[in-house]
Amino acid sequence: MTGAKAEISLHPGLRYLPGRLSRQEQEELVEIIRGVVAEAPLYVPAMPGSGRPMSVRMTNCGPLGWVTDKERGYRYQPIHPVTGKPWPDISEVLLDLWRELSGHQKDPEACLVNFYADDAKMGLHQDRDETDFSAPVLSISLGNTCLFRIGGLQRTDRTKSLKLESGDVFLLGGEGRLCFHGVDRIYPDTSTLLKAGGRINLTLRRVNP
Repeated sequence: MTGAKAEISLHPGLRYLPGRLSRQEQEELVEIIRGVVAEAPLYVPAMPGSGRPMSVRMTNCGPLGWVTDKERGYRYQPIHPVTGKPWPDISEVLLDLWRELSGHQKDPEACLVNFYADDAKMGLHQDRDETDFSAPVLSISLGNTCLFRIGGLQRTDRTKSLKLESGDVFLLGGEGRLCFHGVDRIYPDTSTLLKAGGRINLTLRRVNP
């Protein structure tokens, strides 16, 4: 946490904490995620209805995991859609970060792990598959820098773009919990954290009241 930059203020409820995690803390998280992926492999999710594959690969840890497919769409479930096994536990390191930054009395139930290759992106969307919006979504960036776009509560609201770097933390909570957001691009070779390149994004979520 040494060398962290000053927090930047955005829309009410949004918190951008650049440089929140030190290089050592980032490396520790990468090792933790390697363990998660060994137990719950990355897979390619599909869009509801069309069945079109998303450009990211993903997995989860925690009692619940966020998944999507052509037939049943966006949802949380307790098992991996490919292996049929329960998701691995959320690491105490991630739980401690949530407890420190979220301001919420209950622990997260899901940690979505998205892996972005250098050509991957994520369209503007809201995180609204949870039944309780009182807890924030806590996002952690690891690896290559991305161009992150954040808007308002309507898809047509004006957006702002930020370059999220490895070790940055972003929270969507309060009035900003349902702000539209997405990833427009990944900047290759901007980090040496991941040997094969790309970006890992971890999002901790509370699903139920």
